[in-house]
Amino acid sequence: MSFADSVRSALTQYATFTGRARRSEYWWFQLFVLGVYAVAAIIDVAVHSQVVAFVALVALLLPSIAVSVRRLHDTNRSGWWYLISLIPFGGIVLLVFFVQDSAQSPNAHGISPKAVPVPIA
Repeated sequence: MSFADSVRSALTQYATFTGRARRSEYWWFQLFVLGVYAVAAIIDVAVHSQVVAFVALVALLLPSIAVSVRRLHDTNRSGWWYLISLIPFGGIVLLVFFVQDSAQSPNAHGISPKAVPVPIA
């Protein structure tokens, strides 16, 4: 999945907590979020404010959580595992889950996105 496809998919499914998200979709979207936050921080420094970064945070929070939950589903885990980030070192556990390969077989969250052929544009 390309960068643009990943961002489009994550933003169009901004409140969809069902289904699965491939590693590429998750990591490309996280790179997009990092870029948006970096640009927002630069703008905030230039205008001596924190409004732009706050708006970016609020705008991208729900899509980030949704794509994270779908990524957990892709590794055959419940989306509730996302709450482990609230405890110390829970983010490390999530990082390990997020870098794991997709479950190849269909699971309770749908068929594997790798099983679906991607059209070549």
